[in-house]
Amino acid sequence: MKAVRIATRQSPLALWQARHVGALLTQQHPGLEVSLVEMSTAGDRFLSAPLSTVGGKGLFVKEIEQALLDGRADLAVHSLKDMTSVLPPGLLLAAVPQREDPRDAFCSPAGMMLDTLPHGARVGTSSLRRSCILRARRPDLEIVSLRGNVQTRLARTREMGLAGAVLACAGLKRLGLELEITEVLPTSISLPAVGQGVLAIQCRTEDTEVRRLLAPLEDAATRIAVTAERAFMARLEGGCTVPLAGHATVEGDTVRMRGLVGRPDGAKVVEAERSGPVETAHALGEALAEELLGRGAAEILRDFGRPLPVSEP
Repeated sequence: MKAVRIATRQSPLALWQARHVGALLTQQHPGLEVSLVEMSTAGDRFLSAPLSTVGGKGLFVKEIEQALLDGRADLAVHSLKDMTSVLPPGLLLAAVPQREDPRDAFCSPAGMMLDTLPHGARVGTSSLRRSCILRARRPDLEIVSLRGNVQTRLARTREMGLAGAVLACAGLKRLGLELEITEVLPTSISLPAVGQGVLAIQCRTEDTEVRRLLAPLEDAATRIAVTAERAFMARLEGGCTVPLAGHATVEGDTVRMRGLVGRPDGAKVVEAERSGPVETAHALGEALAEELLGRGAAEILRDFGRPLPVSEP
C-alpha cells in the first residue's frame, strides 16, 4: 500500500492528532504517502448547547465513521474519549498509541488555584463529569457552559471574566499550550473521562493492509487500560449524558481502575476502585460498574430517565 487517507475533524487539536499519526506511520513505513480528509462534524457545528443536550459524544465521530464505511478514507483518528462504547459494524479500534497525560488541568487567567478560588467564582466547562466533580468539591462555584475548540475556550475564559476553566492536559500539551495550565488536577481530585489522553485509530475491519500498517503504533499498556475503561462505560451505558468517569493504570501485571458516577449538581457521587491481573481488564471494568450500580449509580441513572442496565448472569 503506497498511500493512506486519514479522516479527521478540522479543529486544530484534531488536525494535530491526525498529522501526528501520519508522522508515526511514515516513520514506520518510509515512502508511504499520507493525506488528510478534513471534515466538520455535528459536534463542531452545534456549539450553542452542552453536548449532553444535543446528542452526546457520538456527534464528534459519526460522520467520520461514515467516511470510513463509504470508502472516502482509509483510517480515522479520534480522541478516544469522544467515542461511544459500541462501534458501528464493519469498523474496529485498530490501534491505540501510548497515552498522553490523562489528567484535567485548571487554567486561570489570574493564576488562581481551584481550592483557593473566592466564594461564588465562575468556572467554565462543557463537561457534565467536570461539572459534577467541581460542584461536589466546591458547591459554591458557578459553573458556566464553555464549548468550542481548546483555543476558543481559553479565549472565552478571558473574555467572559471567568476565574478559570477546566480542560484536558493532553490537548493543551499537544498544542504547545502548557503555559496556560495553572494547576494540574490529580486524578484523586478530578477523575478523568474514559479514554482521556488516548488517540483512537479506527479502520474497516476487513482492511487487512491498513491494519498491518497500524499494528506498530499499538501500545500494549494503553490497550489494557482502555479495555477496562470502555468495558466500564459500556456496562453503565454512559456517555456525555451522565456524569461518569473512569481511569485505569497498568503497573506490571496488574491493572487498577477507579470509577465514578454522580449527579450533575454534585450532591451525590458514587466511587469505587478495583484491581486485578491485566488479562482480566475487560471483566474488571464490568465488575467495577456493577459495584457502582449496587452502591447508588442505578438510582442516579434512573433519575436521568435512562433504562437501568440489566445484570448479566
